[in-house]
Amino acid sequence: MLQEYLLFNDEFQAADVPFLTAANRSFKFGDGLFESMRMINNKLQFADLHADRLTAGMKALKIDGHALMDDYFIRQKTADLAKRNKWNGNVRFRLSVYRGGAGVYTPEINKAGYVLEGIPLKSSNYELNSKGLIIDVYDEMTKPVNKLSNYKTANALLYVMAGIFKSQNRLDEAMILNQYGFLCESISANVFVVYNKQIYTPSLAEGCVSGVMRTAVMRLCKMNDLPLIEAQINPEILKEAEEVFITNATQGIQWVMGYGRKRYFNEISKFLSEKLNVF
Repeated sequence: MLQEYLLFNDEFQAADVPFLTAANRSFKFGDGLFESMRMINNKLQFADLHADRLTAGMKALKIDGHALMDDYFIRQKTADLAKRNKWNGNVRFRLSVYRGGAGVYTPEINKAGYVLEGIPLKSSNYELNSKGLIIDVYDEMTKPVNKLSNYKTANALLYVMAGIFKSQNRLDEAMILNQYGFLCESISANVFVVYNKQIYTPSLAEGCVSGVMRTAVMRLCKMNDLPLIEAQINPEILKEAEEVFITNATQGIQWVMGYGRKRYFNEISKFLSEKLNVF
């Protein structure tokens, strides 16, 4: 079996060898953020959007070095890692950025460190799931709405707890509400709801992650004259909607089949998935 590698602050490290210490601030305090990205046929998808969100997130967390982590950096480092591992050009990447240095809650420095890791994929396009997802609403905890809500930070306990709820209830996905009780996102994706032939998605003001695939799907809707509204969405709409689908940067579009006794179509999600692969 070939040795696989990851990138740790510009140096290749064996993926199965420990390299972070207990002093790492992301481990101790969740002091960092990350990007999940997809490479298809040796091309990193939506690199500019990932770089924009990473830069904005680092600024929000006051981590230095954001100017260096632009789309060129992301494209170059992912290409270097794919080449080093002799992957086939279809890869799922995770870029984790953390605040380096010592300190307790108050950091002594704000210098950035990073880890880039990847998993090779077989598929060379975004695939719509053949079997629709079964979902429910997770309401034991809600997501706060604040200046960090739109970024993928290292504090993921809400999603972990929702994931446990999903497993315990034998679901495929769970919907997360914001602190006001409105639809926010799912465990690992943004949410779109088709109701009365209109497509709705929670606005960024509702606290959802500013998803890269969310942005891409919104652009696709505009290009294809599909009416889309960013809104505050009551979860009760799930009982009446014609269609529900979720999106993220690595899987693309995934359609939902059922919520309780409610069953959905997948006409819009199928159309958008086809358009996404030629976007």
